[in-house]
Amino acid sequence: MPILEREPPKGRRESYVLPKVPVPPLKQTLDMYLNCMKHLVKEEQYQKTKAIVVKFGEPGGTGELLQKKLLERSEKTYNWVYDYWLEDMYLNQRLALPVNSNPAMVFPKQNFKDRKDSLRFAAHLITGVLEYKERIDTRVLPVDFARGQLAGTPLCMKQYYRLFNTYRLPGHKRDTLIIHKPGSTEQEHIIVACKNQFFVLDLVVNKKKLKEMDILTQLEKIVKMAENSEERQPPFGLLTSDGRTEWAQAREVLIKDSVNRESLAVIEKCLCVLCLDNPSGMEVGDTSRALLMLHGGGHEKMGANRWYDKPMQFIVGEDGVCGTVCEHSPFEGIVLVACTEYLMKFMATSVSELPTPARLLWKTTPHIQDLLKASAERLQRLVRDLDMDVHKFEVYGKEFIKKQKMSPDAYIQVALQLAFYRCNGRLVSTYESASIRRFHEGRVDNIRSATSEALAFVKAMTDEKASLSDSEKMKQLWDAINAQTNYTITAITGLGIDNHLLGLREIAQELKMERPEIFTDETYVASNQFILSTSQVPTTVEMFCCYGPVVPNGYGCCYNPQSDHLLFSVTSFHGSTETCSAVFIKALDEGLVEMRDLCRKSNKPQSSAALAASKAVVNNQGAGSKLPSTLQKTGK
Repeated sequence: MPILEREPPKGRRESYVLPKVPVPPLKQTLDMYLNCMKHLVKEEQYQKTKAIVVKFGEPGGTGELLQKKLLERSEKTYNWVYDYWLEDMYLNQRLALPVNSNPAMVFPKQNFKDRKDSLRFAAHLITGVLEYKERIDTRVLPVDFARGQLAGTPLCMKQYYRLFNTYRLPGHKRDTLIIHKPGSTEQEHIIVACKNQFFVLDLVVNKKKLKEMDILTQLEKIVKMAENSEERQPPFGLLTSDGRTEWAQAREVLIKDSVNRESLAVIEKCLCVLCLDNPSGMEVGDTSRALLMLHGGGHEKMGANRWYDKPMQFIVGEDGVCGTVCEHSPFEGIVLVACTEYLMKFMATSVSELPTPARLLWKTTPHIQDLLKASAERLQRLVRDLDMDVHKFEVYGKEFIKKQKMSPDAYIQVALQLAFYRCNGRLVSTYESASIRRFHEGRVDNIRSATSEALAFVKAMTDEKASLSDSEKMKQLWDAINAQTNYTITAITGLGIDNHLLGLREIAQELKMERPEIFTDETYVASNQFILSTSQVPTTVEMFCCYGPVVPNGYGCCYNPQSDHLLFSVTSFHGSTETCSAVFIKALDEGLVEMRDLCRKSNKPQSSAALAASKAVVNNQGAGSKLPSTLQKTGK
């Protein structure tokens, strides 16, 4: 069972008034699928795929049967795709959470005078967390509404209610998302990690909530306890950085001892984890701060001072490196942004006798020591392999793009296609998260940005540059932007192809059918290998999001458009000979400048239809779902 919900939430039920996610027409999805892939595979392969798709969709065929079953499922459930999507996107994935799945939000660099100053910051941060959690529990958070062309549509709020009361439990083949009862007395504590040790900080003592000064007092005690080398415990947080199956196997060994069972239970029920980091010793810049958030710098730095299964981990470094790293399965980026922006604004505003915080104890054996050593080595390999480049493009920002009457998101997506083509001479299946929160329990679908129109434009700017006029290039730019915008509208209104194809595939598996050929075809495999994984995560305060690639030869690209600049977090793996983050950034810079120059030369008013379409992209800002690794998907 993928989700264990301890008790349904009580209070306002905003999401229940929302419509269900629609089941798209079968023919529409199959036609779109062919259109998305035609220019990304060889002609011979495309013709083979087309024949398979036509057979799948013929009257009385397999596709119609599966579509009928999917429609029946839709009638019986609030959201026909949610469980399928959650398992496929997250719970079935076996790769380690750091880099491969967990995104990070990097806070503005802090200038702490000393360790106590950093603890004051941490105490104030946790006070803000408690205030925000109370707003969630009492259901007083204002409902989010869509902006842009479909403005005024209320959005599902369920993801907010899973920020602090969930936990991802490792499994041998599939993880479980545990959801605790909101406001439970079991969740009146946080876990504080310090020097790879884990401590319980009770937030309610004698039925009274701790005040900020009390939290500071407790944090000072924890720091002092962590410095006691005689009581130091092994770095058990390393196990959570490992592959999910490896961690599940190690956990089975741990829970044979009652001391370990009790410590795990306390962690699994906490509100959040607060990681008090020592100075990293690294030169502090945007890229190094992002790396420390994503993986802690490995076991030799802060990589063991984490518990990666908990959705909300707040990191406060003595050197001013702060942020949060999140287990992504309960919520999307826009919810993370809303929470962290609330906390940043809270931080800009504004002792009694307490029991000593408890250090979590662990019982170890030679076998457990070997498991810890193996986890540390695998984390270190991942740390060495990650190629990160956080880049601020300062030539112009989204205001220039808006003045061209273009959607900033669509414009940037086309620029990403141009950069990839410059580096590789081809386009590939691309993932851009599309929020479907206008539906009950809606999460995301995929905007397939590598359109045929984008391919025509990038060729016009490279291979055919000398033979085409500026007006011809500008027309192709508009064609590419309009195609991107139209696909965005399709996806955010629940009519994208990825969730629908996933549902058809999973229904076939539930019926114990032989897997239909459409899902074993080489083109379908390629369609799910997202070599370019992208997401827009805009913020209104000075912070940015980052995440890793989802395939070994791919890029992860998170971008944050601001008025006068564009911020990009680009990742790849050193182990791939096909990728280099710095090279990609250079190509992206060049393309953005060329696109600006083209717009200036050919500054013509767009059609009213294109202008209307561009407004819809605002609805997708901050969908912010980082696509976890799809390596496992093709082997089902």
